[in-house]
This record gives sequence, structure tokens and C-alpha cells, in this order.
Amino acid sequence: MATSVKPPTKEMRDVLQPFEFNYLLRWLVPLAIGATIWLWPIPEGVEPEAWQLFAIFVATIVGIIAKPLAMGAVAMIGIMVTAASNTLPVGAALSGFGNTVIWLIVLAFFISRGFIKTGLGARIAYLFMAALGKKSLGLSYGLVASDLVLAPAIPSNTARAGGVVFPILVSIAKAYGSNADDGTNRKLGAFLTKAAFQGTIITSAMFLTAMAANPLAAELAGAQGVEITWTGWAIAALVPGIISLILIPLLIYKIYPPEITDTPAASQIAKDKLAEMGKMKTSEWIMLATFILLLVLWILGPEYLGMGATTAALIGLAVLLVTTVLNWNDVLNERGAWDTLVWFAALVMMATQLNNLGLIPWFSERMGVTVGGYGWVTAFLILSLVYFYSHYFFASNTAHVSAMYAPFLAVAIVVGTPPLLAALVLAFFSNLFSSMTHYGTGPAPVLFGSGYVPMADWWRIGFLISVVNIVIWLGIGGIWWRIIGVW
Repeated sequence: MATSVKPPTKEMRDVLQPFEFNYLLRWLVPLAIGATIWLWPIPEGVEPEAWQLFAIFVATIVGIIAKPLAMGAVAMIGIMVTAASNTLPVGAALSGFGNTVIWLIVLAFFISRGFIKTGLGARIAYLFMAALGKKSLGLSYGLVASDLVLAPAIPSNTARAGGVVFPILVSIAKAYGSNADDGTNRKLGAFLTKAAFQGTIITSAMFLTAMAANPLAAELAGAQGVEITWTGWAIAALVPGIISLILIPLLIYKIYPPEITDTPAASQIAKDKLAEMGKMKTSEWIMLATFILLLVLWILGPEYLGMGATTAALIGLAVLLVTTVLNWNDVLNERGAWDTLVWFAALVMMATQLNNLGLIPWFSERMGVTVGGYGWVTAFLILSLVYFYSHYFFASNTAHVSAMYAPFLAVAIVVGTPPLLAALVLAFFSNLFSSMTHYGTGPAPVLFGSGYVPMADWWRIGFLISVVNIVIWLGIGGIWWRIIGVW
């Protein structure tokens, strides 16, 4: 008698998952690379502990890219291997959790929850839509302006673009009969999607607290003696950032125009939404006042109050908790913040210790010899472009910054580039390089996944915009940085 074979149940599939080939492959690749580096003959002039930590660091970065587990889980395993192998004492392996820059970005995540919970973020977006939304180009500027206002206090560009801007974008596009799946995407939705995405890439580059990996870049620069403050970052990014925000939507409008250019109904939709929301609630006023307080403390605190950015963020969070705009469950449920704390602490610890153990200086000296035949301007331009366009091989800003920022900065300094200029340019590029692909940063899969923009158009326009951004930030930005004394 033939017997039937029952398909595996969900419980059985969960148990069998670790034995699936794809899952094993995702583990084997980082393990094989890390083991190869670990067993490789240690180069002359490198301490054994530095070489072992380098192997763990590379394996962790590859693991973050391969994603056998969530980023935080991979990072935690990296910390475990660092301590268990006696590469570093356990105290040193856990030292990243006491880093103040890490807590700045974590606190900013908590504070950003207030914009979403109170509805203030959506209200700001609708106000811009009501004021600028009568033309499709104006509508794109309204979306970008909303992102710009929220950027200093919302370190997740995915939350800004995907959680605040994108739902409004889609609702307006559909109101004009522009859908992703029926051939009407070019009516309005495709243009707005590209403009909003490129806008959030630029705003992410304009503030230290606008993207999760920005403080990581600042911390890695600090480990090499280059201090980047919240105010210093914002002032340096101000002029090239504003120019990019003005020119990029206009460029997209010219090369990828919407079929619908007049959108008077969009302005009315925004006004209707504002009327539906009613007057600002007490919680919104408190959130707005806290946001203004934070900006004042971030800008003036270091010079006039002796107060760092992290202390200011603690004050902001305390205000929101005391006034019950946020409660402790809101803080506990902010999973992105706690996840960031873990992977950020692991990567900062490893990168800092690699510098302390002498591996980064060793690498920079040897790379400096390679490009040392050029003047610092040419050498730094080559380094910057390689750093920028290598992002085609990364699906995460964080992974890219973790793997390449510190060594490229070290080499740039060795060849004679003014340290603060090198640190800022590479930090700005750590956001701008995300403009090119549909996988290079968190908001990309969200907006690309809407289906409004075909992949070929996404990549073609993204590459063109990358060139324009490089010209703006190195050209006009270079002049601005000269004026304010960056170099």
C-alpha cells in the first residue's frame, strides 16, 4: 500500500531552517573569510591581537552584508568572539556600550517617536503640501522640505521617508490616477518617488543626527584626532545641501517629468487633512517646543553651556517623559534604537581598537605610499571617488562606513589632505552614495518597492544624480568650506 508523505509543518520548518543550504551559505562566507584572515601570516609591523581583531571585524561586516541573522545579532556574536578568543579583555569588548556618540543616536530615535506618536510629523508635511502643492514640482519641494525639517531629530531616514513622506506621496499620486501597476506611474507617482528619495539622501547628509551611521563616521574620525561637532557638521553641509535640495528635484523634473504638472487638488487634499486633524494638540505643542529646545542646545550648548549633544538629547527625552508625550513603553518598544545600540557599539569598539592597536596607522602608511606620488588634491579626489562608487557593492550605509571610512580617512590624512576636510567629505559621501541603487540604504527598498519607478530608470537617474551631487558638494561645497575655515 502506498503511503502519503505529509508536508512539513510550520514547527518542523522552523526547526529545519538552520540546516537549509542558503542559511548555511550565509554563515559559511563570513566564517571562511574571517578564518582565512586569522590564519594568514601576520604582516610585519602588525600586532597579533590587531590582526585577530581585523579578522573578526571583517567577518562581522561580511556577516552584516550576508545577513544570516539580524544585524544586531551578528554584531553581538562578533563581540562574543572578540572576548572568547582573548583578542580583547571582555571589558574592552563591551566598551562601545559606554560611548556617548552611540547614545546620542539612540536618544534621537526615542525623541523621533514623539513626532510620529503626536502626529506633528504628518502635520508638518501637510502644511508644506498645502503651501507648495499646486504644481507637481512644488509638490516635490514640499515633500523634500518636510524631510528637511524632520531630519535633525529623526535619525532613521527610513522612518522619515517611509513612515511620514511616502504615505502622503502615494495618497496624492493615487488621487490623480497615478498607480504603480496599470501603466499610469508616470502621471505623477514616478516623479514624486524619485524626488522624495533623492531628497532624503541629501537631508541625511546635512545633519549629524539625520542618519544612523553619521555618528559612527564622526566617532571614527574622532579616533583619528578629528572632532566633528553637531554644529560643525550642519554648518559645513548647509550651503551644498540647500543647493542640492533646490537643483535635484528640478533636474528630475526635467529628465523624468510627470505627465501631470498642475496639482491644485493636492493642496486641497492637504488642507482637508489638516482640517481633519484639527488644532494642534497639547502634545504636539510640547513636541514642537522640545524640538526647538534641542536645536538651540545642539547649536549653542557646546560653546555657551559646556553641554555636549548627548546631554542635550537626554534633556529632550526627559522633557517628553515628564510631560507624558512619551511613556516608558514607547521607549522600550523603539526596537530600532535598541538594535542600533547593539550593532553600533560592536562596530565602534572594533574600529576604535583597530586604531589603538596600530592596524589603521599601519594600513594608512602603506596606502599613502601607493598614492603618495600625487598631490593631496588629486590623491584625495581618487580616494573619494573610489569610496563613493564602491557603494554599488553595499546594501547598507552602516556596513560601508564601518568597512571603509576609517582606513580611507587615514590614507587621506597621510597624503596631506586637511583632516577636517577629509573627515567631512567622506562623511557627506557616506550618505550621498546611496542615491544610485534600489538597495543602498533603508528608504530605497521602501520607495522602489512601490513599483512606480522601474529599476533601469532608478539606476540611470541615480547615477546621473550622483555625479551632480559630487560636483555640487566638492565644487561649491569646497568654496564654502574654504570660507568657513574647514581647510
